[in-house]
Amino acid sequence: MNFEKLPKIELHCHLDGSVRPETIIELAKIEGVDLPTSNIEKIKNILIAPMECTSLNEYLERFQVPVAIMQSKESLKRVAYELMEDSAKENIKYIEIRFAPLLHTNKGLTSEDIIQSVLEGIKEGEKNYDIKGNLILSFLRHMPAETIYEVIEIGKKYLGQGVVAIDLCASEEKGFCEKFIKPFLLGKNYGYRVTIHAGETGIGENVFDAIQTLGAERIGHGIHIKNCKEAYELVKEKNIFLEMCPTSNVQTKAVNSFDAHPILDFHRDGIKVTINTDNRTVSNTTLTNEYHVIKENFEIDLDTYKNIYFNSVDAAFTDCQTKEKLKNLLKELD
Repeated sequence: MNFEKLPKIELHCHLDGSVRPETIIELAKIEGVDLPTSNIEKIKNILIAPMECTSLNEYLERFQVPVAIMQSKESLKRVAYELMEDSAKENIKYIEIRFAPLLHTNKGLTSEDIIQSVLEGIKEGEKNYDIKGNLILSFLRHMPAETIYEVIEIGKKYLGQGVVAIDLCASEEKGFCEKFIKPFLLGKNYGYRVTIHAGETGIGENVFDAIQTLGAERIGHGIHIKNCKEAYELVKEKNIFLEMCPTSNVQTKAVNSFDAHPILDFHRDGIKVTINTDNRTVSNTTLTNEYHVIKENFEIDLDTYKNIYFNSVDAAFTDCQTKEKLKNLLKELD
């Protein structure tokens, strides 16, 4: 199977984890950000997490430099555009990019400036390449829940114009959903779709809570439903989609190795899995590479590929017309 040429869909990709190392060096000069080095290989060492990370927290440290250079409208637009360009070049036809607007206010940008700039980059990418993009607004779990409201209110006017969903991410502690019930209920009422990072670091119960209390339609990672019967059964029964990211999951020690990844066991048991990069730069990967990793460890065939692709279409937070186009791309290969 030539994964490079097959049409692909990416549903879980962080903007700040997918910045080109060359762009980091250029934007640091423009933005006046001091880097410890301008040597490209050394910059890559700062940005790319090792496969043997000790934890999710060690992995998350890699985001500090990209966030520091993404503090202007121009930088945000450029990084979003380049992510669209990189994705299109490996035949990704639809991508949902996520980022946390509140991380980009250090130099005075408003939430509206920030969301608008990223959307401009996405739209420019759509204009120049055969790819469609949408935007997910993420919130960091350790931030006060009150800070979410402003972004939800501002993002509301961009629903239907590129913004599609809200998300919670960053370090995972047991029972985190409780404090976010009100803002997420408000978001759902406004028309935002909901995906939540949960069950990434050994706490399967968080997946159950994310679905029951926050209305999650998709779960970022969800690895540890394997250790929580209630969560596993709820995901299966409600057809909740899992956004799985094999390389990242090994790096963060959500699983110890690729061959220990539960993705194919989940798939065979009827759980709706999708394959994603998480962070193209931090995980030093592409979506093509993620499929190669799965093939090397589990010998997936074209039928499995198609099943996972169609799961991604069904899971996508986009309109019926776009879904139909995406489905037809793969049907044309028959």
